[in-house]
Amino acid sequence: MIIISKLFLILLLTIISCFSSVKSLDPKKPCKTLVLYYHDILFNGTNQANATSAVTTNDTPLALLPASQFGRMIVFDDPVTKDNQYLLSEPVARAQGFYFYNNKDLPNAWFAFTLVFNSTDYKGTLNIMGADIIMAKTRDFSVVGGTGDFVMARGICTSSTDARQGDYYFRLKLDIKLYECYN
Repeated sequence: MIIISKLFLILLLTIISCFSSVKSLDPKKPCKTLVLYYHDILFNGTNQANATSAVTTNDTPLALLPASQFGRMIVFDDPVTKDNQYLLSEPVARAQGFYFYNNKDLPNAWFAFTLVFNSTDYKGTLNIMGADIIMAKTRDFSVVGGTGDFVMARGICTSSTDARQGDYYFRLKLDIKLYECYN
């Protein structure tokens, strides 16, 4: 009987200690917010010095409309700034990852990338992924983790197209709200 009560007491204390360390998340109040600008310059065959992304696979024959670009994959290493002035602003991070077009009818993409911070403000990474419904005014990506100042971060990255110049340059405004922060 004494052994059972001691085991029960140990189990109870273990459960209490587990629940006492759980953070409560408030979906209305982020623990950290960032507004950043992502600049993508696609390699067009002549802009090797300025390009920050390149097509690694071409469209597939399944693309029902040429604009859908179904199957095309782009790999990027794009500068990220605090404001929308790409040429005048110092990058605060690099967006490194890929996107591919995944809809046969419309130009929709799926993104997976890491924001790599190495500035006086932040050090570490944020991992972001999700569907990019290109024709929508805003799109939400999931923040699925991070390192350094963003260790194990989770949240939402709302993106909107801030500028577009043909098929070879676009700028996204990234409104990042983290709801789980440990730093």
